[in-house]
Amino acid sequence: MHSINPQEKLTKFRDHWHPHQIAVVNDMQVLLAKVKGEFVWHQHEEEDELFQVVKGTLYIQFEDRTETIKEGEIIVVPKGVRHCPMTKNGEEVHIMLFEKLSIKHTGEVNAELTKTDYPKI
Repeated sequence: MHSINPQEKLTKFRDHWHPHQIAVVNDMQVLLAKVKGEFVWHQHEEEDELFQVVKGTLYIQFEDRTETIKEGEIIVVPKGVRHCPMTKNGEEVHIMLFEKLSIKHTGEVNAELTKTDYPKI
């Protein structure tokens, strides 16, 4: 047991769209990621997904609208909802994610940005 400093952990990697695991709570994982540009349209059939913006502004596109999540805010994407996170104007955004350990990065979609492992830092 020890404290975790998310800001310090964010200095340990540079890759965009590659979450890094910083903690596990029961069957949930806490991930940090740096994101820039547009991700992949996808959905998670069995898992909800919580995004917290640590730095910057995140936009999540849904079929019928785009939600703006500002620094310090969170959004929960319910299971089964198709979505596509993105940033604008070349901004690098830092996010914290809370997801089940079983979640697939891009659901059933296989894309160039899909990751199959989340490094522990």
